[in-house]
Amino acid sequence: MAEVSYLVAFLAGIVSFLAPCVLPLVPGFLAYLAGTTVREGAAKRWDIFVASLLFVAGFSLVFSILGVLLNTVLNSVAYSVQLWLSRAGGLIIIFFGLYLTGLIRIGWLEQEHKIAVTGVKSKYLTSFLFGVAFAAGWTPCVGAALGAIIGLAATQPALTFSLLLAYSLGLGLPFIITGLFASRAAAWITRYSHILYYVNIVFGVLLIIVGILIFTQTLALVANLPLLNNFLLGG
Repeated sequence: MAEVSYLVAFLAGIVSFLAPCVLPLVPGFLAYLAGTTVREGAAKRWDIFVASLLFVAGFSLVFSILGVLLNTVLNSVAYSVQLWLSRAGGLIIIFFGLYLTGLIRIGWLEQEHKIAVTGVKSKYLTSFLFGVAFAAGWTPCVGAALGAIIGLAATQPALTFSLLLAYSLGLGLPFIITGLFASRAAAWITRYSHILYYVNIVFGVLLIIVGILIFTQTLALVANLPLLNNFLLGG
């Protein structure tokens, strides 16, 4: 069951990165943090890469702290309460899955909630602080996927920190890769941006299925299928 949860959390991070109002801005934003432009050549590639690493470190720190806090709170409640939290978590996951498929709309998730970072002269410190601000509400686009993972964490308190770490990894790796190949990434994003809508739909359907399995307390049965285990464990 843990392997399935980690996979869902990692995919949620990737989907957050691919959100239509995040992905198109990434190359230019990372270049801005590095104090350069996407097309300034290989000489500035290192600066963009470092900026992306620090940006990822910023939001990963926030998600890690959130994971520790949630783990502490959820582990302190009684088993009977955890059972109801599990069902509530399943409903939350279904809810955000419906949102990602476009079947329901949530106004506050479609409004920008940015935190500005001003008065910091070091571009490296600025990159880190922007990462912290990103996790704290720089964009609503990660709200649906992150909300689903928090709902998943409510169903498995012991895995809370690990789930948010897997989510951070899924969100962070594409940022780092984009920072390493910023100019190529910008061209790729322009060429394939039209498929982002379908990525959200596919992941939304996956969340709905996972949410139903969690609500009915049958996710563990699916996770124990030999074929699925062999796929997840590479054997």
